[in-house]
Amino acid sequence: MKIVVLGGAGDMAQRAVKDLVRQEDVSKLTIADINREKAAALAGELNNSKVEVIPLDAENHADMVDKIKDYDVACGGVGPFYRFEKKVVSACIEAGVDYVSICDDHDAVKSVLPLDDMAKERKVRVITGMGWTPGLTNMLAREGYEALQEVKEINVYWGGSANDSQGFAVILHTLHIFDGRVPVFSEGREIEVEAGSEAETVDFGGSLGRMLTFNVGHPEPVTIPRYLSQLETVTLKGGLKENYLNRLTRFLAKMRLINTPRKKHVLGKIVVAFLPLLHRLDKSVSYSGTRVEVTGYKDDRKVKLVFRAVDHMNNLTGLPLSIGALMLGRGEIDRKGVFAPEADGGVAPALFREYLDARGVQVNRDEEPL
Repeated sequence: MKIVVLGGAGDMAQRAVKDLVRQEDVSKLTIADINREKAAALAGELNNSKVEVIPLDAENHADMVDKIKDYDVACGGVGPFYRFEKKVVSACIEAGVDYVSICDDHDAVKSVLPLDDMAKERKVRVITGMGWTPGLTNMLAREGYEALQEVKEINVYWGGSANDSQGFAVILHTLHIFDGRVPVFSEGREIEVEAGSEAETVDFGGSLGRMLTFNVGHPEPVTIPRYLSQLETVTLKGGLKENYLNRLTRFLAKMRLINTPRKKHVLGKIVVAFLPLLHRLDKSVSYSGTRVEVTGYKDDRKVKLVFRAVDHMNNLTGLPLSIGALMLGRGEIDRKGVFAPEADGGVAPALFREYLDARGVQVNRDEEPL
C-alpha cells in the first residue's frame, strides 16, 4: 500500500512514520510537510528506498488534492487541528483517498462530522481522532462498553508532561483547549462548561502517578455518546504534570490573551522560546498517560472498569495513527464516511489492542466493585 503522512515531520507524526516504514505491506511512504529540512532529515535517518519527501502546504487546497490523489491512505498530523482538520478532510474526500488523523480539538471534529454524507458518496473512509486522546481513549471506552451491560457513564482522563513534547502544534493545542467553554455530556445531552474548571486529582499509575486534571476541550464527550448508545455521562479532563503551567494557561485564558488563533500563535512562539530553559530546569523523566473509567453492570453487579496506559506521548499518539492507517490500507475497516474510531464498523477494539500490544504499549485493566 502507498501511504502519505501529512505533517509527517512533526513530533507526533514522526513516530507513525517510523512505525509504518517497518511494515512489509507498505510499498511507498511519503513524508509531506511544509518544513522540507525537517522532513529530509527524518528521511535521511530512516535511510529506506521506499521513503520520499514532498513539500506540502495545507492552505493550498488544489495542490494538496493533486499531491495525495494517488495514495491509498493519508495520515493526518497537520496541526493545530482547529485550523487544518476540515481543510485536509475536504481535500482527501475530493481526492478519493482514505484518511486517518490524530485530530484532538473538539471544534475541529465537529467541523468535519457534517462531511459524512459527502465522504460516503465518494466511498471514502475518514477516521478523525485516532491518536492518544482521542483515539486510544476511545478504543478503551469502546472495549469497556462492550464488556459490560447497561453502561451509563464513561470518564476519560489524560495527563502529560511538558517535557514529553516540544512540538509547536502541541503547544497551540494546549492553549486552545484551556480557552473558553468546552463540551461535556451530562444527563443525556451535551452542555458546555468553563475550560479549566472542576479540578480533580487522578491516579494514572506507573511513572506518571497522581496529578491534577481539569475540564478541557477534547472530542471524547462529542463523539463517544454519538456512537455508544444510552450513555448519560461522558467527561474528559486533562492537565500537565507541571501544575504551574496549568495555572499559567488558565490565567492567560481568563485575561483573554489566547482567545483568538492569532493570540495563540503569538503566545505559542513565546512558550517555544522558553521550553529549552524548562527542560534544563526540570530533569525528571517525562511520560504521559491516560485513564478511562467505564461504569456499568456485570452479572447483576455494578462495577467500574479502569484502563490505564503510561508511555511517552509520541508512542501513545503516533502508534494509534499508524495502526489506523494500516487497518484502512488492509481493508480491516468497513465503514464509509466521516467518523470517530469507536463508531460501529470503525476500528475493532480487539484487533487494535492486538496491534498495540505488539508495539509494546501496555494497557492495564482493573475491575472495581461499586
